[in-house]
Amino acid sequence: MHLTRFTDYSLRVLIFLAVKGEERSTINEIAERFEISRNHLMKVVQELSHKGYITAIRGKNGGLLLKKAPEEIRLGRLVRDTENDLELVECFGDSNECRITPACQLKPILAEALRAFIAVLDKYTLADMLGPQQPQLAQLLSIEPLKKDRDSNDPLEPPLAL
Repeated sequence: MHLTRFTDYSLRVLIFLAVKGEERSTINEIAERFEISRNHLMKVVQELSHKGYITAIRGKNGGLLLKKAPEEIRLGRLVRDTENDLELVECFGDSNECRITPACQLKPILAEALRAFIAVLDKYTLADMLGPQQPQLAQLLSIEPLKKDRDSNDPLEPPLAL
């Protein structure tokens, strides 16, 4: 099985936003940090917003935020939501023309394997992907901690997710 670039980028966007926390991010920022296509990322962000994974706020102070807590985002659900085609072989699809389909046992074996693959992913959440490595992920992605106000020692209040 090979996950599409769309799913790969979806996972990267969610990881980035989870590491960033309550601080808003932009498509440009994420594209630069991962060195990936901004145009392709725009499509990914639009779909993630449509599916309820993120909130996209337009305007001068806009940006992207996770819509759900990382603990609520199951990886199996994300894969099912972002993969358009989980047909591993031709006989999974409607346009099957394989001659041996009536006698072949490959389809049920691969169907079982696919169910097992998704079941394993369903056990894990976005939070599991971060784990104790979150500070290292922040460093690798050049995500700075919330900036402090120069006139005080209190961090600036993060923007509210709408």
